[in-house]
Amino acid sequence: MSMFEILDKGGPVVWILLCYSIIALAIVLERYLHFLRMGFLPQGFILQLQEALSKNKLPSLISGLRGPEVAVISGLHQAYQQGVQDLVRTATRIGSQELQRMERGFRTLGLLGDTAPLLGLFGTITGMIKAFMVIEQAGGKVDAQALASGIWEAMVTTGVGLAVALPILFLLHWLESLAARRTNAMHHYASLVIENLPHQCESTIMDSVHHHEETSSGI
Repeated sequence: MSMFEILDKGGPVVWILLCYSIIALAIVLERYLHFLRMGFLPQGFILQLQEALSKNKLPSLISGLRGPEVAVISGLHQAYQQGVQDLVRTATRIGSQELQRMERGFRTLGLLGDTAPLLGLFGTITGMIKAFMVIEQAGGKVDAQALASGIWEAMVTTGVGLAVALPILFLLHWLESLAARRTNAMHHYASLVIENLPHQCESTIMDSVHHHEETSSGI
């Protein structure tokens, strides 16, 4: 059976499911290209990052790099330079923004994958209703072959619904695993940056001590 025959026998429900598959494919391709455009950090970056933090050369290290990990590292460094005390909250805020960018379209894919089988089942039920209406109108004297043909056409929508839903859900799970991997990397690098930056609380205490000494000497 060709695709055109399935579309013809399945009716409007199969056409809707075809639109489902086109939308899902467009979202998956766009998300995949988005992950490719984000780029990846070079090997040995952790050691380079620790060395750059110790030598205060972080801007030169991350210059030209991109990705959610770099966004978190850069945001933390800028916040530290501006004297922000709660760097953990800064990392959480930037990480949430980057995660939202990575997961854009995931809810739509989940909705398509969850409703495609139900839509196929709906088409099957409506097809069965039409088949039994034909039996009622014929007074029960219906050719078995004609009845089987009607039921077979009604079952097409369930098969198409499952055929559309399964790839969508598999691809959604794959994209979610990619996003989870980058999220874990963001958490790791954020912790590394916060641990290797000089503690601001120590600098604040030293500033107050120096201020107290200057005040005492002035008296």
